[in-house]
Amino acid sequence: MADDKQLMAQVKQWILEAGEEVKRKLQDPLIVEQKSSRTDLVTNVDKETEAFLVEKIRSHYPADQILGEEGLGDKPETTDGRVWIIDPIDGTINFVKQRENFCIMIGIFEDGLGKLGFIYDVIKDEFVYGGSGTGVFLNGSPLKQIEDVPLSEGLVGVNGTMFVNNYMSTRNVGLASSGFRILGCAGLDFLHMFMSRQCAYVSNLAPWDFAAGMVIGHALGLRCSRLDGREADIIGERVPFVIATPSAYEEIQALVIAAG
Repeated sequence: MADDKQLMAQVKQWILEAGEEVKRKLQDPLIVEQKSSRTDLVTNVDKETEAFLVEKIRSHYPADQILGEEGLGDKPETTDGRVWIIDPIDGTINFVKQRENFCIMIGIFEDGLGKLGFIYDVIKDEFVYGGSGTGVFLNGSPLKQIEDVPLSEGLVGVNGTMFVNNYMSTRNVGLASSGFRILGCAGLDFLHMFMSRQCAYVSNLAPWDFAAGMVIGHALGLRCSRLDGREADIIGERVPFVIATPSAYEEIQALVIAAG
């Protein structure tokens, strides 16, 4: 079995290859389908990118479990062993409507513990990857532990629906910050966190949306959990999720508790 650094280099190359193919396919008409609603879309590129990554994992690590958004991997019922969690195109509606502001993401866990995360903004060519055992890198340059910025002094990324409805105090969180942003792509919000562009991100996320960001966030000294403070299950359901600097995290928890 490859060590963490070898595995990191290998997966990084797979994702870069996938990104080049995604850019090429953007020159052609997309095949777009609705899943649960008109804002929940899947394209041929989502499916083909997941198939490419699953094939790479299967051919090199056949004993590993894979959880992918488009269902081309397994349906893990346990976190024993190594589990790969894939979002082939995070921000699909941005991908379809804007042709940018989307990411490829992979999180790798061993016996439930985060080992490596990868988040690649394909169009801007911003690639953050790594974990606690390897360090975290932005396009090859090491990233440092993130400054503990309080909520009032930082920007916050939020989920639009949660903000409008003030679900679990999300609007209160946004208003307590220096400003709130709605990007429609978890990967981009995670990248902003890791590059110290914002101090928190609150959204309603499935495991493939948060897995990579949670691994990298923990490695950089950030707090990550369900919005109610409980641990996020990497093979569970979609949940309200928060990642934040330690100070902002405590302030957000206080706002959530105060709202009941």
